[in-house]
Amino acid sequence: MWWGSSMTSPISGGIAAFCAVRTETAHRVSSFVVAALLRAVGMLSQPLAVAAVVTAAFTAVARWLRGVSFSGSIAGAAVCFLLYAAAGPGAFAALVSVFVLTWIATRFGYRRKQKLGTAEHREGRTAGQVLANLATATALAVGFALHKNVRFLAATAAALSEAAADTVSSELGQAQSDRARLITTWELVPAGTDGGVTVTGTIAGVVAAAIVSGVCAVVGLVSPKRAVVSMIAGVAGMIADSYLGALLERRRWLNNDWVNFLSTVAAAGVALLLT
Repeated sequence: MWWGSSMTSPISGGIAAFCAVRTETAHRVSSFVVAALLRAVGMLSQPLAVAAVVTAAFTAVARWLRGVSFSGSIAGAAVCFLLYAAAGPGAFAALVSVFVLTWIATRFGYRRKQKLGTAEHREGRTAGQVLANLATATALAVGFALHKNVRFLAATAAALSEAAADTVSSELGQAQSDRARLITTWELVPAGTDGGVTVTGTIAGVVAAAIVSGVCAVVGLVSPKRAVVSMIAGVAGMIADSYLGALLERRRWLNNDWVNFLSTVAAAGVALLLT
C-alpha cells in the first residue's frame, strides 16, 4: 500500500499542475479574445453611433422644415446614415449643402410656381424623389468604403452637385421666367415644360454645382482639382437631365424620378471618366 501511494502521489500532482496551467492559459486566451473583440466593437460602433445621432438630428430638422415628407424623411435618414458612415462627415456636409440649396430654391417664388402648376408639394419631397436624387451618391460612397478608391468620392461629389444643380435650375427658372427654350429644338415653350431651359435657371444651376463641389473641397471630401471635375460633371448631368426630359419624359417613357436618377448617374460617369 505504501509503494502504491508513493507512485500515485507524484502522478496526481503532475496532473493537477498540468490542469492548472491549461486553465490559466485558457483564461488568458479567452481574456485576450474578449478584449480584442471589445476593442473591435468599440472601433466600429463609435463612428456608427455618431452617424446615427447626426442622422436623427438632420432628419428631424429636415422634417420640421418640411423639406421632406414622412416617407421622404425615412429615405433621407437611410441616405444620411450611409453617406456619413461610408464617407465621413465631409459627405454629410455636402449633403447638407444640397438640402439647403434645394430647400431655398423650392420655396423661392412658390406662389408663382403654384399658378404654373409646377410647385413642389408643401409636405416636401417624397421617398421616391429623395432616392432619385441621392441614391447614386450613396451607392458610390458605399463603394468607396468597400474599395477605398478616391475616384468614387469624386463621383459622389459629382452626383450630389448634379442633384443640387438640377433642382435649383428648374425651380429658379420657373420662378423667374414665363417661357423656356426646349433644349432639343430651341423652340419657345411654357416654363416648367420637360426639357425646357432658361438662362436664369442654367446660371443658377452652374452656381449650385460650384457651391456643392466647393463644399466638398473645403471639408476635404475631394481635392480642389477633383472638385473642379465634380462641378463640370454636375453641370454635364444637369444638361443630360434636360435632354432626357425633352426626349423621354415628354413622351411619358420615363417619369421625373427616373430622369433625375439617370442624370445623377450621368454626372457620376463623367466624373469617373475625368479622374
